[in-house]
Amino acid sequence: MEYIAINLQEKLAKFSDHWSPKIIAQMNDYHFKLAKFQGDFVWHSHADTDEVFIALAGEVTIEFRDGKAYLKTGEMFVVPKGLEHKPFAEKECKIMLVEPAGTINTGEAGGDLTAENNIWI
Repeated sequence: MEYIAINLQEKLAKFSDHWSPKIIAQMNDYHFKLAKFQGDFVWHSHADTDEVFIALAGEVTIEFRDGKAYLKTGEMFVVPKGLEHKPFAEKECKIMLVEPAGTINTGEAGGDLTAENNIWI
């Protein structure tokens, strides 16, 4: 049997839409998702889970009601569960998200930027 590594660059090349995470792997009950961020997202939170942001290329700011976290290529940040946040990327940023399977990108906020869930690439 041959075991095949997941190539992140090949997966990122398969889509161009922003704010629409795509699943590339599952570990236990967690999904590894790739996304492209550009512009402003919505204020939201995830009541039941932390959310991990890993900047693969580019820069992203995660805004909070009382401050900001700045990530550049090669950095990660864990947003604690229940903490309201809003990602923003001036230029396109490539991100990996790690979160429980079934997590909705806009949390409880909903709205036009809510991505279709469970899309594998």
